[in-house]
Amino acid sequence: MIANARHTRRLLTLLILIVAPAGANARPVAAAIHEARIGDCIRQASGGRAWLEKTLWGLRDQEAGWIGAEISNTNGTHDLGPLQVNSFWVPKLANAVGRPPADVRAWLIRDPCFNVQAARWIFLKGLSVTRDYWKAVGVYHSPTAWRQRRYAAAVSRHLANRFGSRVFGSDRSSVKQ
Repeated sequence: MIANARHTRRLLTLLILIVAPAGANARPVAAAIHEARIGDCIRQASGGRAWLEKTLWGLRDQEAGWIGAEISNTNGTHDLGPLQVNSFWVPKLANAVGRPPADVRAWLIRDPCFNVQAARWIFLKGLSVTRDYWKAVGVYHSPTAWRQRRYAAAVSRHLANRFGSRVFGSDRSSVKQ
């Protein structure tokens, strides 16, 4: 854990040195700091399990949210925070942590580690029910089968882009693209 903190501090310092001279606009630096925080949260939530860390990165890359995000959906729900946790989950998460839904919603929006932990919980809950990795990835996004397949294929592409095609082992055919 200490090595990860040192690595993150070095990365942040390097990013600040690279981005800061580009101008007075602090947005790139803030974005880099937020990405580093989200990365730390993903590593923490994975608990040292490489497959889970990669999965969370795949979800993160697909969702592309940010700290403070609250995106309206056409069905009246909202996608919240870096991993765009759908507000549908707020009552279930509130029940799981024993806190009021308003607190949970605020944490999903503003606390990147809570957001990542919630995404982890949703994914692992789907995995325990479906017993199928790609179906669980799809369940993270939607209860509808065709949307699940489309989403899982998109996450698959993000994983391959970030980690290389060998992230899937020798057989990638389990996800229809």
